[in-house]
Amino acid sequence: MSDFEQLKDTFVAILGEENLLTSVEDCAFYSQDVFSVSDITAKAVLRPGSIEELSKVVTASTEAGYAIFPRGGGMSYTGGYLPTREKSVMIDMERMNRILVINQEDMFVTVEAGCTWAQLHDALKDIGLRSQFWGTLSGLKATIGGGVSQNSLFFGSGLYNTTAESVLGLEVVTANGGVIRTGSASIKGGTPFFRNYGPDLTGVFLGDTGALGIKATVTLKLIKNPKYREFGSFSFDHYEDMMPAMSEISRRGLVSECFGFDPYLQAQRMKRESIAKDVKSFAGVLKASDGIMDAVKKGTKLAVAGRGYMKDVIYSFHATSENKSKEAAVADMAEVREIALAAGGKEIENSIPTLVNANPFMPLNTMIGPAGERWAPVHGIAPHSKIVELQTAAIELFDKHREKIDEYNVGIGFMYLTIGSSASLLEPVFFWEDALHQLHKESVEKSHLDSLKGFEENLEIRTFVAGLRQELIGLFKDFAAVHLQIGKTYPYRDAVATQNFALVKAIKNHTDPDNLINPGSLGL
Repeated sequence: MSDFEQLKDTFVAILGEENLLTSVEDCAFYSQDVFSVSDITAKAVLRPGSIEELSKVVTASTEAGYAIFPRGGGMSYTGGYLPTREKSVMIDMERMNRILVINQEDMFVTVEAGCTWAQLHDALKDIGLRSQFWGTLSGLKATIGGGVSQNSLFFGSGLYNTTAESVLGLEVVTANGGVIRTGSASIKGGTPFFRNYGPDLTGVFLGDTGALGIKATVTLKLIKNPKYREFGSFSFDHYEDMMPAMSEISRRGLVSECFGFDPYLQAQRMKRESIAKDVKSFAGVLKASDGIMDAVKKGTKLAVAGRGYMKDVIYSFHATSENKSKEAAVADMAEVREIALAAGGKEIENSIPTLVNANPFMPLNTMIGPAGERWAPVHGIAPHSKIVELQTAAIELFDKHREKIDEYNVGIGFMYLTIGSSASLLEPVFFWEDALHQLHKESVEKSHLDSLKGFEENLEIRTFVAGLRQELIGLFKDFAAVHLQIGKTYPYRDAVATQNFALVKAIKNHTDPDNLINPGSLGL
């Protein structure tokens, strides 16, 4: 009997046969992300249902010399969980999806790492609570464990920064199967009500893309869900005017979300969804509104506006202000309006932020283009003082490759997002004609897929896009930009100071001395 056959017997004894996947098809499916398919396929996919099972399969794997690649919802695009060794297994965390504690007195919630943002949102909304940061746009599938490992952002990021800032504590399984508890839960008999007790060990494991240990549980801060929201949308002719306005809104702490689009990405968004989908989304607006008359007014206004109002818009940004009083929310949006108009913007119908906020976790159809094109972003986060210059440099880089971009019919757009009070995100997004792989087909609604013509595989264009992404990453490095979702794509090892990487490596050597937990991530 081979060593792997013996290991399989151990896995079955721990997990049961139904939670050990070894078929070629299953292993191939789990060894791909939104952008890449790994050249190496894991030998098995393990699906633990508890922290005890997780600890046991990690111990069995590492004692047998097998590398472990942890996977959440599979929505990343930087190779974070893709296998890099033949002798490897993957851990699918989706069975560990329970909400363990909702503590309304001490205002924290503890979930298993496989819980999705949509699950948590649904569990908290009826009791008037939410986490500060409360999800990604892919939150229907994306897990909270994946979110804190990747340091995700979107809902709440304008006020509360990235996912990491909302985390109070973790339970992390290390390579020997041991469990590290961080924050106040590390005290004997303690609960995870407070993050800091001595050095911030919680922070060590956030944004590590699973390289330092496998998140088993996550505890998040709770807040009262703000009852009142106001929305605003503004168009600009030039990004040089719009982006500084977004930065000023960010500095003043006026909005929970502030995101924008360039003309191309805006047009893609308008093509992607149908008016029928918009009508369904109005139901979410009605549920989210403050009262019956308010709901009717908003729903009617959006329906009348349709999508035609965007046809003359070049650049646009969209903002949500939230507060416990309507007067405060209105006052914040009035200040946003003042900033936007003074910068040369024009107010337009606020359909986009209204619908996004009322229906935050929509089906994942936007992970492909409107005709079924492949889609892939890349991003950089810079201080407000550098973000316009970074946008200009990115446009100049694309202009250098304009002939090939046009020849290959590669579409390129930009998304903009403010993060807390000090940072802006620039996210170039690529669309190109290429075959979808299985992850896309399993994630996108079948009815939507069936309506698309689709494309044949085109490795030449895919290679060109991959090269452009790498050039962009080099440009971001020149600007000392930072990244979320580092995975195996962004140059963490080469970007940070030598002594910083040495410290991270020392931590890795302690939690995973044989480098068997997600080897290759963070450049380790």
